[in-house]
Amino acid sequence: MNIKPIRTKADYKSALKTVETLMDAKANTPEGDMLDVLVTLVEAYERQHFPMQLPDAVEAIKFRMEQQGLSVKDLEPMIGRSNRVYEVLNRKRGLTLNMIHKLHVGLGIPAESLLRQSVVAAE
Repeated sequence: MNIKPIRTKADYKSALKTVETLMDAKANTPEGDMLDVLVTLVEAYERQHFPMQLPDAVEAIKFRMEQQGLSVKDLEPMIGRSNRVYEVLNRKRGLTLNMIHKLHVGLGIPAESLLRQSVVAAE
């Protein structure tokens, strides 16, 4: 087993090719162990070089609405009257800490996404 750190793009591509050849390896075998270690190294490299950005608050809310089939009316207990919900969804009003808390608890949206406030449109 010749495993080394993934430091360059060439190392990364080589590791991906090796992972692909080992995808059918059984657990608790030398090949399965090699696959496990390589996948861990690939994930570490990807986290460092291809970080995933969390969506901003409005994108997160809209995604959850679509995912759960929610309407503006469903958001009223967490944000306020429908005109306020529309203002938030249209980026004309930011979320308050109270709204963030209610959306996080009520819809399970990660607080990190809700805290990423989008730019409020200029009036």
